[in-house]
Amino acid sequence: MSRPADLAVPGTLQAWQAAFGRRLRHGRRAACPAGVPAARMAVYERLVFQRLRGFLDRCFPVARATLGEARWTRLCRAFLRDWDCVTPWFREIPQELLAYLDSGACRQRLPRWFGELLRYEWAELAVDVMEVAVPPHRPDGDLVDGVPLVNPALLSLAFAWPVQRIGPDFRPRQPEPVHLAVYRNALDAVCFMALSPATARLLSLLDGECSGRIAFETLAAELGRPADTAFIDFGRHNLAELRHHGVLLGERT
Repeated sequence: MSRPADLAVPGTLQAWQAAFGRRLRHGRRAACPAGVPAARMAVYERLVFQRLRGFLDRCFPVARATLGEARWTRLCRAFLRDWDCVTPWFREIPQELLAYLDSGACRQRLPRWFGELLRYEWAELAVDVMEVAVPPHRPDGDLVDGVPLVNPALLSLAFAWPVQRIGPDFRPRQPEPVHLAVYRNALDAVCFMALSPATARLLSLLDGECSGRIAFETLAAELGRPADTAFIDFGRHNLAELRHHGVLLGERT
């Protein structure tokens, strides 16, 4: 995506605005726009960066603490300088940081698990602001022969690293795959639940709006085992646990 500077005609208001934007992004590496003293420009530079940092700091407190203040500040400055955000919404700035890292544009040396830690923290914000409509359902309905309703305010995410444990006191050296459900409960609180690979697959099958029994049979076939009474009973218990925690809301009506 081209910046305004690439399209500006020298001597126009657009060119002056482009110079202003370059200075905000690059700081002293770029010239001040004509007629603006450096001291006054510094006020705008500081305000823009502090505003950006505010959104990133609130979304990624663990990543900030784990990376360290100096390296986190350097990352935020590089993000402001090098990345063209495509969203007009402030609340989507954290997602733009994820896109910046995924693009390979970041030249800063970061831990191998750092991008996944950011995605884990971003998921909390994404679920918190997610606008959903809850379909009609019976909270105490039949989850086996009926069609279970998966919480619509939910993200089911797979990670190569144990992101839920990473912090200033724990920086993993080796990958450790984990699957997490991040969802908003009835009290509008964001919750996290670790899922086994089988439960994560079951949840994905239920998202296709099939009955619990059909999901069990599909899962059993994928695992190469019969969908016998023991397997169905285990699945029934699993669905009850998911409903208890708010991952499932009940039976669709």
